[in-house]
Amino acid sequence: MISFFRKIRQKLLTQNKITRYLTYAAGEIFLVSIGILIALQVNNWNEHRKTRIFEKEILSLINENLSRDSVMIAQEYQKAVLANQITDSILHRVDQGIFDERLNTWMAKVIRFERFKSQSSGFEVLKSKGIDLLSDKQLQVNLINYYDEVLFRVYQANSDVEGSFNTDWVPLAKREFNDFDYEDRMEPKDLKAFMENPEHIVLFKMFQDNREGAITRMGVALEEIAALKSQLNAQLQ
Repeated sequence: MISFFRKIRQKLLTQNKITRYLTYAAGEIFLVSIGILIALQVNNWNEHRKTRIFEKEILSLINENLSRDSVMIAQEYQKAVLANQITDSILHRVDQGIFDERLNTWMAKVIRFERFKSQSSGFEVLKSKGIDLLSDKQLQVNLINYYDEVLFRVYQANSDVEGSFNTDWVPLAKREFNDFDYEDRMEPKDLKAFMENPEHIVLFKMFQDNREGAITRMGVALEEIAALKSQLNAQLQ
């Protein structure tokens, strides 16, 4: 094609047809420009298509990650709520002066901490590629808020509960307990004396208040996940 155009230009020059040559040259430049623009447009279209394919793939992975997060957080949320309800039952039973084997089982459900680690592989890949690749800007903001803010608060609240468990309860259990079976059974050396100690009652109440913060944070996280999954499903349809 290039040699064909060159032959035409040479023929026009040898025939001394300058005006026609200039007209032809302008037309040739125009055609080349159009060709370049078409090539660029095709390339841009291909890049856009690749970006949208990547967007759907990564959003699908994030959606799966969030589904797992939702299940894991819901499990720990339910355990935390149950632990605080059982704490109320323990305190009520102690007020009534009832010190039986049930307290040993109940304490094991209370003197524990929540464990949760987010599955964030999809969001990490997205960040490495550039979160601005997402076409929905509000979804960008909401994802950043969940992974950088909401989850941080969940981790922090759960860490506070775990810290209290390790700092307050573990040393006490080593001194006062005959048996310590995590989440199943805890047996003080003298159940009645242990439960009648005002310091221990205060510890139960403080631990309950501490866990309330984790319950609140996990509740917020579950709401955020539900909203995000709604947005993601709309994008993936």
